[in-house]
Order: sequence, then structure tokens, then C-alpha cells
Amino acid sequence: MRNNKCFEDMDSRGFFYQLTDTEAVNKALNSNKIFFYVGFDPTADSLHIGHLLPVMAARFLQQSGHIPIILVGGATALVGDPSGKQEARPVLPRETVAENADSIKKQLGNFINFEENNALFVNNADWLCDINYIDMLRDIGKHFSINRMLSMDSVKQRMDTGITFLEFNYMVLQAYDFLHLNKKYNCTLQIGGQDQWGNIVSGVELVRRIAGTQVYGTTFPLLTDSSGKKFGKTAAGAVWLDPARTPVFDYYQFWRNVEDTEVEKLLLLFTSLPTEEIKQLGKLKPPEINRAKEILAFEATKLAHGEEQAAKNFLAAGSKFGFSDPDNRIETSSCIVKYKPSKASQDLPCFKVKSEELENGGKWIVALLSESGLCGSNSEARRLIKGGGAYINNKRVTDMNCKVSKTDIKNDDLILKAGKKKIKRIMME
Repeated sequence: MRNNKCFEDMDSRGFFYQLTDTEAVNKALNSNKIFFYVGFDPTADSLHIGHLLPVMAARFLQQSGHIPIILVGGATALVGDPSGKQEARPVLPRETVAENADSIKKQLGNFINFEENNALFVNNADWLCDINYIDMLRDIGKHFSINRMLSMDSVKQRMDTGITFLEFNYMVLQAYDFLHLNKKYNCTLQIGGQDQWGNIVSGVELVRRIAGTQVYGTTFPLLTDSSGKKFGKTAAGAVWLDPARTPVFDYYQFWRNVEDTEVEKLLLLFTSLPTEEIKQLGKLKPPEINRAKEILAFEATKLAHGEEQAAKNFLAAGSKFGFSDPDNRIETSSCIVKYKPSKASQDLPCFKVKSEELENGGKWIVALLSESGLCGSNSEARRLIKGGGAYINNKRVTDMNCKVSKTDIKNDDLILKAGKKKIKRIMME
């Protein structure tokens, strides 16, 4: 289905950083069905979260009626992109690059619909590996100015540490990709990360010079956290889509643990939830903002690993650390609402309280924390409450004299937590 507000919708979600021609891209995305392309060099057998912004943009464009050309750089991966790198990438064997390309295609299938000619998957090894070197120099090389290439950030940033002639050719090869795709598929737009701007502009100019066709390019912003660390990086390294590299639970937890101030931005970029709904979720304050984080983690995990895995890890994380909105009070169109915390609590360690202990006003919270084994003594329980570390059904206990009664144990179930990791299911007998 065509979306005649595609440009405005993407802009409002924060996708655009630089555009070669804002007015022309606006008109193309809103008025026509176009072919566009985004490239990924298969330097590993998996994508990581740092690759996801262009993937999500391609998904959004496809859902708006445009046709993505997903290019895997089977040839350019043999050269190595100097963009954003302090030193040259390792030169990989051709066989490894080919195997990596196959793995990446399978992962991209979770985000992009390749059925019914809705998208193309191409490998630039099919046209770059057979090019005659002299022909490339004469036909393509003459359109590139060394002075201009040296001014590009992808090259300029490497001049101090050194850049090989092999890497210096990368810009030419990527520009040729755009020319090839324009001639074969009438591809008129390239999208990519912020560090690809120089490569994209070179491709736009090459197509104009040789084919006489006006094409366009756009980049997406570089995402960082409040400390300036690149998005998708952790102390353990990159967060991968391959569960053999990053377990699905860890993938879910990465999204669940983002900073409060980043939740709205990440929901806009990495989920398909409606913009207005996301704006409302972004207005939530602590502790309700944690529900927005659960939704972000659920939706991001659903895209990468499927709904079954998203639900499984939502329930597992909630069982371990507590649920932010067990009664689904906060409105959302996410199917996270189908999965009830009660399903997860069945596997928690249990402590049973006699029915009569919950009568006459209820059981003292301090005694319950101590007797359940969550605290070693009443004194420790008091310190826990005073420090804000005690929770009943994920609500912080602030009253030292609080009592738990029969009405608090809904469906014979109450979740009592001490700190982030110690948790008990309280049942009445």
C-alpha cells in the first residue's frame, strides 16, 4: 500500500540526517514507487544492532510501497570500507565472505519481505569481480578527483593512521554499485549510515556523470548514549542478532535496560508502533517508563527473533526482575499484552503463608521479608525498605508498617522482591 506521507512519517521518526536533495527525495517517496538500495558488507556471519537503523529504514520504506534492493558486498568486503575505522579491516577469504552473505540474508528475512517480488537481494561480487581493471580505470576512475576523495571524512580520518591503496578504492567501487543498480533496476535512492555520506555522494555524482540520471542519497544519524558510546555496544562488545553470539535473553535485556531518556527515540526508530502511541509512552515517568522499555524490548526482540522468543524472554525477565505493568494499565497496541505475568510466576521459588496470618489487618511486611528468606532478619528487612529495595508486585514498599492481607494476594499469587535479583512468589494456604 502506497503511503503518500512516507517522507513526513520517516522524518518525524528521526530517520533522516543528511539528504542530497531534500525536496526531490520528499517528492519521490510521497509520489512514486521507487527502487532504493542499502548495502551490507559481510565481514561477519551476523549483523549486529549497529546495522539495524538502515534495516529498519528499508523496512519502513517497503511498508510504504517502495521496493528495497538489499545489496550484500561480496566484492567490497574483500576490499574493506575505511569509513569509521581507525585501521584496515582484516582481509577475508572469498569462501568466508560468501558464507557470511548467506547468513546475513537469512537474518534480513526477519525484517524485509522477499516474497512476491517485494524486494531484491543482490551481491556485488556478481558484477565487480569480473570487471577488467584497465576498463575500470579508464571508464570510472577518470570521474574521481583525488583532491575530492581526500576531503571525504571516510578517507581524511584515516590519513594520520594510514590508509592502503586497497581501501582507497572502496569509494569508487561503492559508487559503481549505484551506477550498476540504476542501469539495471532504475534504482534512484541509496540509504545508509552517517559514516557512508562520502560514498553515497560519490555514487550520486557518478550516476549523474555517466548515465545522465538524477539520483539521490540519504543517511541516518549516528546513535550514541548519554556518555557518547556508540549505540549497540556493551562492555562485552557488540550486541549481535545471531543467538549463538548474543543469547536472545541478553538481546532482550539490552533493549530493556536502555536509558529512560532514550526510550521514545528508540521506539520510533526500532519498532513499528504508531507514532502517537510512542509519544504517549515517551511521556511516562519512573517507574512507569519501565513499561515503555518492556514494550521496546519485546517489539525489538519480536522483529529479530520472532514473537514466541519475545514472549518467552519477556516472561523470563519479568520473573527474575519483576514486571512493570502486570495489570496492563498502560495502553499499547503491542501484542505484549497477550502475555500475562502469572504465566511466568509459576517457575519462581514459592513461600506459603497460612490464611489466618493474613487476617486481622494482615501480615507485617518486615516479618514476611524475613520469614520468606528474602532477608536474613527483621533488621535487614527494615534496612531494605528504608533503602527503597523492597517491592510488592513491582511497587516499591515505602511504609515500614505496611501489612499484606488476603486482598493483596490476587489469584493466590503475590510477587515479593528484595533488590533486583531476589524474588519470591507468595501464596496463601
